[in-house]
This record gives sequence, C-alpha cells and structure tokens, in this order.
Amino acid sequence: MEFIYDYGLFFAQTLTLVVAVLVVAAGVTALAGRDRDQGRESLRVRKLNQRYRDMRRTMDQALLDRKGLRRLRRTEKAESKSEKKRDAADAQQRRRVFVLRFQGDLRASAVDNLREEITAVVSRARPGHDEVVVCLESPGGMVHGYGLAASQLARLRERGIETTASVDRVAASGGYLMAVVADRIVAAPFAVVGSIGVVAQLPNFHRLLKRHDIDVELHTAGEHKRTLTALGENTHAGRRKFQEELEETHGLFKRFVHRYRPALDLEQVANGDHWYGEQAIDMNLVDALQTSDDLLLAKADEADVFEVTYRRKQPMSKRLVLGVETLLHRYFGR
Repeated sequence: MEFIYDYGLFFAQTLTLVVAVLVVAAGVTALAGRDRDQGRESLRVRKLNQRYRDMRRTMDQALLDRKGLRRLRRTEKAESKSEKKRDAADAQQRRRVFVLRFQGDLRASAVDNLREEITAVVSRARPGHDEVVVCLESPGGMVHGYGLAASQLARLRERGIETTASVDRVAASGGYLMAVVADRIVAAPFAVVGSIGVVAQLPNFHRLLKRHDIDVELHTAGEHKRTLTALGENTHAGRRKFQEELEETHGLFKRFVHRYRPALDLEQVANGDHWYGEQAIDMNLVDALQTSDDLLLAKADEADVFEVTYRRKQPMSKRLVLGVETLLHRYFGR
C-alpha cells in the first residue's frame, strides 16, 4: 500500500509539473504571436468536379495507348465545346452542392469556422434547389459547443436547404447531435454512430490533501452554485444534484433527437450505447450506407460540387491547449 501511495503521489506531481510547463509555454506563445495571428482569415471555394476530371485524366494518361489518348482528347474537346455553348440560363439552373467539413474535438472548436461557412452558403444557396453535404467526424464533447454546432446546421434546414450528413468514421454523442439535424444521414459500414447519453467525471484530491494537512475552503452564494469539486469534500447532496443535472441534459438530448428523427425508437437507442453503420441502419440511426467519397463522386455527375472552407488562423497557444485537452480526453475521458 505504501508503494501504491508513493507511486500515486509521484504520478500526481509529474502530471502537475507537465501541465504547469504547458500552461507557461502556452502563455509565452500567446504573447509572442498575438499580433502576428490577428486578421489571418479567408474563405476558399473549390470546385470538386474539376478535381475529379483531373484525376480521371491522369489515370487515362497512364492506362491508354497513344491511339486511345487521341480518341479521348477528341471526345474531351467535343464535350468542352458543348459545355461552352450552354447558355447562362442553363448554367444557372444546374443544381449546386456545397460541401462542408467538420472535424470535432472536445470543445467543438471547429464551430467557429462552420458558422462562417454556413453564413456564406445561405447567402447564395437556392432553397429547394441546391444541397449541402456536411462531412462530419466527431466523438462528441462539451454540450454547449456541440449544441451551437447543431444550431448552425439547423440554419440550413430552417431555410429549406436540403442537407446530408456524411459520416466516414465516427459521429457519436455531440457528433450525432449534429448529424440528426440533417435531412439525411449516410455512414460508412463501420462508422461509429449513436452514443445518445451524457457523461461527466472529475478527480477528487480531498483525502490526499487532508492527509497532508492542507485545507481547501470553498465559499458560494446559492445552494447549487457548486455541486462537486476536485479539491474540497463532496457531499451526498452535491452528488445528487450533479446526477440530476446529467439526467436533465440527457432529457434535452433525447428531445432534440426526437424533434429531427421522430421515427427513432429512443427507448432502444438513447441509452448511451453506440453502433456501427451496418447495425445503425437497421435501427434507423442512419438512412444509407455509403462513404463520403462515393457520395460526392455521384453528386458530381449530376451537379456542380463546391467545397467551402473558412480558415481563421488560430494562435499557437489555443492550438496547444486544444491538443492537450484532446489527448487527455482520449486517454482519461472514458
């Protein structure tokens, strides 16, 4: 037991030292890069149809002989002339698909870019005619961050712009909260979806501090201003209140999911469990099995596909903090 105690104390001291070093490094980096990083933001729109054509051309050049290449060039030249003859009215009637990409972390920090991308899209998308595909990857995170991200996607639906959420790897918890806002969810066969639940945990060092005669005083105004604490002594009343808050949040989560996917059997799926795509389609968690690559390739045959990306230069300090949070959540948050 003495060895376990000494090892635990050593681990706590080491973790504290590492966190302190990272905080200091983040502070120094923030001061050094604060002015340099301001104002670096841009909106980029890339037409994916041309990208796919270039890929096909590269493959053809490698696979065809000279005779086949000459035939291909003649065909491409004829198609090019045909496209140029198409008048502006026809071009205006062609369906457009806007592609957005969301890579989620603990704080849903990508929502800062997502909101700008959606603002740009809704300023030009034609309701009932154009479409948005959101390539979504997230294991979830903080409630308020993912709640805002879901609300951003709801802006599209409220304006009558058809929206598809595409999941290649994972859309769980907060990630699935975002996905359900879409009119349609497509997932790869082994993508992880669901996890309609709420979790929270924190360490408590009260007994360790008490053993070393260290007192922690916590003063609040309001009975429920603080429920559980990492340093002070937690009470049964505080634990009850904390659990009540988790249940209330879970209830909000379930009601939100039901609003957008009313046919979903919440009694069956809202228990915090997750499923793979092939299982999820049988439970109505997703609507089709397909990778984002095949989805966009098919869209490019019938529409003009534009990838919309907003970039805001993040200070190194923020990127460092987000990286540490993601790492800690990955290894200690489950």
